[in-house]
Amino acid sequence: MERAFLKRKGVLDGECRVSSRYFAASLNRLEQFMEPFLVNYRRHEQAEHATTIVQGFCSDLAHKNGESIAYLFGLDRKAIQHFLGESRWQDQPLRKELVRQIGTKLGEFDGVLAFDPSAFAKSGDQSVGVARQWCGRLGKIENCQVAVYMAYISSKVHALVDTQLYLPKEWTQGKTRLKKAGVPQENRKHKTRHELCLELLDQHGDRLPHAWITGDDEMGRPADFRRELRERSERYLLSVPSNTTVRDLENAEPEWCGNGRPPKRPSVRADRWASGQSASVWKQIVIRDGEQGPLVVDALKRRVSTGQRARPTAAEEVLVVIRYRDRDLNVVKTDYYLSNAEIETPLEEFCRAAKAEHRIEECLQRAKGQAGLADYEVRNWVGWHHHQTLSLLANWFLTVETGRSEKKDTVNDVKSSSSGHRFHASCGTRVRYTPKRELANRTTLKAEPASSLLSLETTQSIASHKHRTTTDIGQSN
Repeated sequence: MERAFLKRKGVLDGECRVSSRYFAASLNRLEQFMEPFLVNYRRHEQAEHATTIVQGFCSDLAHKNGESIAYLFGLDRKAIQHFLGESRWQDQPLRKELVRQIGTKLGEFDGVLAFDPSAFAKSGDQSVGVARQWCGRLGKIENCQVAVYMAYISSKVHALVDTQLYLPKEWTQGKTRLKKAGVPQENRKHKTRHELCLELLDQHGDRLPHAWITGDDEMGRPADFRRELRERSERYLLSVPSNTTVRDLENAEPEWCGNGRPPKRPSVRADRWASGQSASVWKQIVIRDGEQGPLVVDALKRRVSTGQRARPTAAEEVLVVIRYRDRDLNVVKTDYYLSNAEIETPLEEFCRAAKAEHRIEECLQRAKGQAGLADYEVRNWVGWHHHQTLSLLANWFLTVETGRSEKKDTVNDVKSSSSGHRFHASCGTRVRYTPKRELANRTTLKAEPASSLLSLETTQSIASHKHRTTTDIGQSN
């Protein structure tokens, strides 16, 4: 038995060994990936810093902040921190290029745009936008920063597109505080999270082909937000709280006795209305294939009226209810949505859009866990947006690489050079960016010979590797 186990262990260990040429090719692809973004930098030192930071975000560092990335590559800590937190380079052009790439590579006519606020717990009160507010990550009101994120979801893959930092009223009312945090004059007016989402939609909606706008119940709760989307001719499916009141328009109106005002259809909570529906009106929908078989939900739709008739937010909408069951067929979760789509829209299409609404949570989880989205240690407006922008680029690169590996594509699997500040290919993915033009005053370190195969244990211990270059770059302004 022990001999069979050792034999099987040897086979598995061999399958875990990865050729060094794949890491070298990945580094080469990262340099090519960054080229369209680097044209926005005026100095080559800034381009080097940007690519170095993106490489650090893609690494396996525990805390992916400027200081850790600088130490990883043996660079001057102050130079990296200055580039992230104080250097006045424009991050908006980089995000525009990111939107262009996502729209080009993922764009589909039936794509989905998803919005979601995300909180970052913070101590103190000096970091820009920090205040006591709802922190979904902790599930309570806590000291935190909140930003709204926009993601694009297609049948191919899903990715974060852009973000905006939310400033609470207490921040926009303190001019001294805003000036100290470096908030630009045009961003000092208080805007709700929904207004920030609408700004992102106005900026990028035309570049991202889509058929739906989705969001969680915080997005769908305000009737004004849904009205704004209708005025923009956007089709939405927004989650709403279970206590949202609706009037069923498919039920007959109450009879009028002829005296007084004609009676109105009764207003009822969405959860109580759904619980009163017979089993025959629910339809089973297969929304995706799961590890233990197809995931089947119960769904129904109904034409309803929302809001008060005398107010401009009153509208006829479609109430969509989706129930999730466990393997014992017990209802474990029920989601409620409002949509301005035609009632003839198939339930399968509503369920597809509802499934896409949850994808932005996966995007945020991946960006925070793998691309350092929440690891910033900056307090001002400029530093926050610089960190977020470069993290979004790293997240997009990881998304592209994941899709490439799933396709088993071996294009560009060639060794990149080990010149400049770059480690040898056998040392893994932690490298410095080197422009194609070699500077005369730079030297190249020769790497130690290595085997053509690397174990996973070797790649995980890259942080202890001591090969460094003999020169550092200057600080960017």
